[in-house]
Amino acid sequence: MNVSEKMSLETLIDSRPIGAFQIRVIALCSLIAMMDGFDMQSIAFVAPELAAQWRIAPQIFGVVFSAGLLGGLIGAIAFGRIGDRKGRKVTLLYAMSIVAAGTLATPLATSVSGLIAVLFFSGIGLGGAMPNFIALTTEYSPGPRRATLVAMMFCGFPFGAVVGGMASAYLIPLFGWRSVFLLGGLLALLILPAAARWLPESARFLALRNEREKIAPIVARMNGTALWNGEVGAVTHVRSSVASLLADGRAPGTMLLWTTTFLSMFMLYMLINWIPMMARRSGFGIESAVIAVSMFNLGGIVGSITLGRLADGAGGLPRVIGCAYWIGAGIIASITYVAHSAAALFFVAFAAGFFSMGAQLCTVALSASFYETFLRATGIGCAMAAGRTGAIVGPVFGGMLLASGVGFATLFAMAGATSFSAGAAVLALLLIRARSRSGDASGVPAAARETS
Repeated sequence: MNVSEKMSLETLIDSRPIGAFQIRVIALCSLIAMMDGFDMQSIAFVAPELAAQWRIAPQIFGVVFSAGLLGGLIGAIAFGRIGDRKGRKVTLLYAMSIVAAGTLATPLATSVSGLIAVLFFSGIGLGGAMPNFIALTTEYSPGPRRATLVAMMFCGFPFGAVVGGMASAYLIPLFGWRSVFLLGGLLALLILPAAARWLPESARFLALRNEREKIAPIVARMNGTALWNGEVGAVTHVRSSVASLLADGRAPGTMLLWTTTFLSMFMLYMLINWIPMMARRSGFGIESAVIAVSMFNLGGIVGSITLGRLADGAGGLPRVIGCAYWIGAGIIASITYVAHSAAALFFVAFAAGFFSMGAQLCTVALSASFYETFLRATGIGCAMAAGRTGAIVGPVFGGMLLASGVGFATLFAMAGATSFSAGAAVLALLLIRARSRSGDASGVPAAARETS
C-alpha cells in the first residue's frame, strides 16, 4: 500500500470496522456506567425502608435524593475539564476511587446529615466519571455507528439500576438497607483495577498532544498499523473552558443541549425517586416498588438501543429523540392510573422508560457528538451538570408538592409535561441544522465536524 493510500488517525478510527480492541474499550466503559447507575440510584431503592426506620418525611427525602446529584454536578464540571487537560483515563480512575470510598462509607451513616454528606462525596466521583467514559467511547467509535455504540454503552447506566433494584429487593428484607451500599462499593472496587489495566487513553486526545509514540501501540492493537500514514491530525493549543462551549457558533446548540438535559433529568429523577414511594402508598410491598423502578430502567435500556439504531439509520438524532420524548410524555402522565395492578404498573413503567429514558440516554450521544475532541469531556461534563441541576430540582420539587398536599397524579402529570418540553428543546436542534449551511445531521457546527 502506498503512503498516499494510507489513512490519517481520524479516518482510520472512523472508517475501520469495530474490532476486539474497541469492543473491549466500550465494554469496560459500559461496566463503569453500570457502576454509576447502581450507586447513583441506590438511595431510591432503600428510601422506603429508611423512611420507615428513621421516620423521615417525604420533603426531607427530596433533599437526601438531591445530595448525590449536587455532588455529581460539581464532579461533572470539574472532572470534565480535567479530562480534557490531563486525559480521560487517569481522570476516570480518580473519579472511580472516590466512588468506591464514598459508597463503602455510606453504611456508616447514622443520621440524615451524615447520609447527605457521604452521598454528596460519592456523587462527586459518579458525576466525574461520566463525561470521561462517554468521551472515551465516543472517541473509539466510528462515525457511522457512533450514536448506536454510545447509546449501547450507556445502557450500562440503567442496567446497573436494574441490577441494583433486583439486588435491593433481595438484600433489604434479609440484611437491611446498608447491604445495598456495601455491594455497590465492592462493585466499584472490582471494576477499578480492570479499568486501570485494560482501558487505553483516547487516541484522539493523544493526537491533540502530538504524542505519536503513545498512539502507535494503540493503532497496532486496532490492527491498523499498515493502514495508518503516521499523521495525528492538527495539534491544537486551545485550552478547554466553559466559555469555549459558547464560542465559534456553538452557543445555540450548547444552550439547547443544556435545556434538554436539564428537563430530561428533572423528569427522570422525579420518576426514579418517587415511583417506589407511590407504589408503597398504593399498597404494594417493597419488592414490587423496587421492581417498578427496575422495569422503568429496563425499558430505558431497550429504548436507547432501538432509538440509537433508528437515529443512525434515519440520519438525525434530534428528530428521533424529540419524538420519543413526546410519546413518553403521555405514558408518564398515565402511571398513577394503572397503580391498582402490579402487572399494569410494571408494563407502563417499562413503556415510559423505553421512550423517555431511552431518549435521555441517546441525548448523551448527541452531546458527545456535538463537540470537538479538545472540548468533548468539558462539553459532556457541562451538559451532564445541567442535567444534574434538573435531577436535583426534580426530587426536591416533587417532595415540596407532596408535602403541600398535591397527589401523585399531578406529580406524574408534571413529569410528563417536562418530557414533552425536553422533546421540544431537542427538536429545535433541527432548526439550527436547517439554518446553518455547515451543520451536519446532528446539528453540529462546522468546527465540530472533525470528530462528529
